[in-house]
Amino acid sequence: MRRTTDVEDLLRLHAPQVLGALIRRYGHFDAAEDAVQEALLAAAGQWPAAGVPDNPRGWLIKVASRRLVDALRAEDARRAREQKAAALALPPAERVPQDDDTLSLLFLCCHPDLPPPAQIALTLRAVGGLTTAEIARAHLVPEATMAQRISRAKQKIKGARFGRPDNWVERLPAVLHTLYLIFNEGYTATSGPALQRRDLAGEAIRLTRTVHRLLPETGEVTGLLALMLLTDARREARTGPHGDLVPLDEQDRDRWDKAAIEEGVALITHALSSGPAGPYQLRAAIAAVHDEAPSAEATDWREILGLYDVLVRLVPGPVELLNRAVAVAMVHGPEAGLAEVDALVGELGHRRDAVRGHLLERAGSYDEARAAYESAAAQTLSLPEQRYLQGRAARLRA
Repeated sequence: MRRTTDVEDLLRLHAPQVLGALIRRYGHFDAAEDAVQEALLAAAGQWPAAGVPDNPRGWLIKVASRRLVDALRAEDARRAREQKAAALALPPAERVPQDDDTLSLLFLCCHPDLPPPAQIALTLRAVGGLTTAEIARAHLVPEATMAQRISRAKQKIKGARFGRPDNWVERLPAVLHTLYLIFNEGYTATSGPALQRRDLAGEAIRLTRTVHRLLPETGEVTGLLALMLLTDARREARTGPHGDLVPLDEQDRDRWDKAAIEEGVALITHALSSGPAGPYQLRAAIAAVHDEAPSAEATDWREILGLYDVLVRLVPGPVELLNRAVAVAMVHGPEAGLAEVDALVGELGHRRDAVRGHLLERAGSYDEARAAYESAAAQTLSLPEQRYLQGRAARLRA
């Protein structure tokens, strides 16, 4: 008898592959998704007691295909439905390119006609296998609102050709950006009572591994996977016993995931030796410098600043420039960093004031630092970040 948790993991693995196979052959995103859900429910009810079939993916495709054909027959005239069903009969499951279906599904969910929030929601639903309720909780919106968002996304891409698009090279950045946003939200939640949403971060890593397995020599894919691994390696050390935020320079590095760091360093080393570095590769290289330092004091900030100098030439965004300002401060002193921060334009939310508070505190301007921390705390919707910033301000008030 197979453990229920093992069966659930197996179903989670195969769900996007089965959905991709059905959409590729039949279209009908909504109907295909419903059929896959029915097949998954059937498997969840049968496999723990009866055992997992030799070809679980083939079993799911067969059952889901039957459900889908039945649903389509009910919609149209019997004769037309039977003709189409015969024309679209599935080939043997062994010949279904499962990984390519997963990648094609990612490209479909990241269709350029969809705004980024819709791309993220649809990717989590169709490829990640999360329920609408889980996605809604992750984004702190009502389930009905998220259901409408996903439904509108499906309708907007209805009729879009399934499969890896001809311009997939141009579309790949949208896929990687979506995975990057999912990971970031999981690693540092923008709002709510918890600093991290581990399910989102873990799902982003899993999906990025899939893309990397299919495109192993694409530098930015490798860079993104390395970045996620090197960043997520610090996960256990980022919070205290009560969920409080622990900044990087105060973390217990013995709690960092050494295996993840080794894998991430190997990936980014290979990527950087294979051609010009892109933004994800540079971010991963910066993360590697942090992770390989035996202590905060031993961090090579000059190397980090040099990497940021290259990164901001490629991506001169406000977040990248703010992070570079921190590196400037660590190399040339807090006053130099403050000058960089004060020159920034663009939307940074609470981050600008949080960095200003840190640099002002290092410069000995405690009253100004306290005011900056308090301003940052008032802007963030993350309760752990809010408590941390309020604690910094209170310490300077004493």
